[in-house]
Amino acid sequence: MSKIFAVANQKGGVGKTTTCVNLAASLVANKRRVLLIDLDPQGNATMGSGVDKSDLQLSSYDVLASLLPPRKAIVATNSGFDLMPANGDLSAAEVELLEMDGRESRLRDALAQISADYDYIIIDCPPSLNMLTVNALCAAGGVIIPMQCEYYALEGLSALVDTITQIQQAANPTLKIEGILRTMYDPRNSLTSDVSDQLNEYFGERLYRTCIPRNVRLAEAPSFGKPALEYDRNSKGAIAYLALAGEITRRHGNPQKSSGSRPIAEAV
Repeated sequence: MSKIFAVANQKGGVGKTTTCVNLAASLVANKRRVLLIDLDPQGNATMGSGVDKSDLQLSSYDVLASLLPPRKAIVATNSGFDLMPANGDLSAAEVELLEMDGRESRLRDALAQISADYDYIIIDCPPSLNMLTVNALCAAGGVIIPMQCEYYALEGLSALVDTITQIQQAANPTLKIEGILRTMYDPRNSLTSDVSDQLNEYFGERLYRTCIPRNVRLAEAPSFGKPALEYDRNSKGAIAYLALAGEITRRHGNPQKSSGSRPIAEAV
């Protein structure tokens, strides 16, 4: 059974999509089978994975709104992980889901059909606490929260923790905070150290030891449709995400799949 992680933070620009794409590629480098789900209408994870969002036949919208079998919407990427892509069509799902039965569990029901075929499923959430994010939180077993070490980020984190608690109580009692990931990290900044100390005091072991530094290569890679590991594997950003993948796999002790089995996107 796969580990399903929602990567969420209602604050934009904190590195959610960068984390999703680069963590997926780094887990593949650790011999894990990975599905990345783009649940953001902006489709940045789709483009950052080398898939043209303007040329999609099927997407995560079709899985949520039309109950399309998820296998039909999954495509393979050149970086080794599978992708359920997204584009602007997903914006309509935010409204349509409100009128649907079982609206909170659409994604969870879909993933139940394929979760055994992956080691990790990573969901890129939109930068808001809307019905798409609720679907991701209901489907996930854990939430990875990327955040910058700044004062306002702490306020946003408090609101997200409250939302996670509400989802636990109402729809997904197994949901937990998988980890807090410090992004765009600059240890020379005294505020960074202060916020890190507060995070460590409150979250303890749930604060990842790995920090993602500010890195030009991380910023450049999406414009080439590649993770940093493929764009420049020796960059500080690529090395940091490899370290994060190692930290996650050690935490779960998740055995790798047999090399003889094929990813879904290649098998259908």
